[in-house]
Amino acid sequence: MKRISGAFQIAAVYVGTVIGAGFATGREIVEFFTRFGFIGFIAILFSGYLFITMGTRIMLKSHDMKAKSFEQFNEYLFGKWFSKFMNIMMMVMLIGVSAVMLSGAGAVFKEQLLMPKQFGVLLTIVLGFLTMMIGMKGLFAVNTFVVPLMIMFNLFLMGHSVTDARFLEAFLTIPPVDDGWKSVVAPFSYVAFNLAMAQAVLVPVASEVEDRKVIKYGGYLGGLFLTLILISSHMTLVLIPEVTLYEIPMAAVMKSFAAGLYFIYILIIYGEIFTSVIGGVFGLEKQLAGYWKGPSLVTFTAIFSMIYLLSFFEYSELLSYLYPLFGYLSLLFLVLLWMKHDSEK
Repeated sequence: MKRISGAFQIAAVYVGTVIGAGFATGREIVEFFTRFGFIGFIAILFSGYLFITMGTRIMLKSHDMKAKSFEQFNEYLFGKWFSKFMNIMMMVMLIGVSAVMLSGAGAVFKEQLLMPKQFGVLLTIVLGFLTMMIGMKGLFAVNTFVVPLMIMFNLFLMGHSVTDARFLEAFLTIPPVDDGWKSVVAPFSYVAFNLAMAQAVLVPVASEVEDRKVIKYGGYLGGLFLTLILISSHMTLVLIPEVTLYEIPMAAVMKSFAAGLYFIYILIIYGEIFTSVIGGVFGLEKQLAGYWKGPSLVTFTAIFSMIYLLSFFEYSELLSYLYPLFGYLSLLFLVLLWMKHDSEK
């Protein structure tokens, strides 16, 4: 029983780290998959396979190495010298992504709750500080609470979508797009980017778990949950006309399908964004601890200040430009992870 609950905790942290502002709101899924129609669905299935296998590999290897930060894991992947460059790139990407998450939190308050964006951003920073002070237990607690709720609501929305008379036609449609070639690259760049970012949390978490099988089952389970959320979100989003125009498309679906549960769903979306903010900050703090021996409070203050300044950019603009760019930069990470594993068999 302890092994099962441990695996679920690992799975929840894995899912919670990957499902950030773009994933939870549906914006990221639209950008990488849904706008390509049925081809996007095929890309999602392949992405799911990569999440299950590659995410588990990262955690198992981190456990075996007892790696405390992604810096140590990158040295294993890229070698002693090139890893220094990649560590800098990863830190820049983590800061950028955390800023996207923070901006996304503000977008939820502005677009869905009709409140000032800055209120949402500052509330997220305050709650993030409190969670970071608790440490690893706080990370586990937030994810274990939010992730199951997210999965339940996504399945609920998918149930409504597949019974709609328009669903089959919308699902099988392949819309004309100018950059259709991206649908082929999408599974690789999307998973590479998310895993490169998630390792900031997955590496130190896996190194602190004693039972290897808990990590293995947790990785498989987390990858399966991510696949399920991707599929259910896509099947829901295909019904929205002009889906690319929405900053938070999943909320638009919820408002039309189940208006009574709308605000609960908004809170869940916010919860998922929050888990990614604290995941990014947690990973950055672990990394900086190797260079700076000062109080964690000072480190967290510096990190939150930096991502706060970047969060002034519009959420959708940050996501559209940064995510694909980071995805391509992360492809090398995915390729080497695959090659290293095969060479060690």
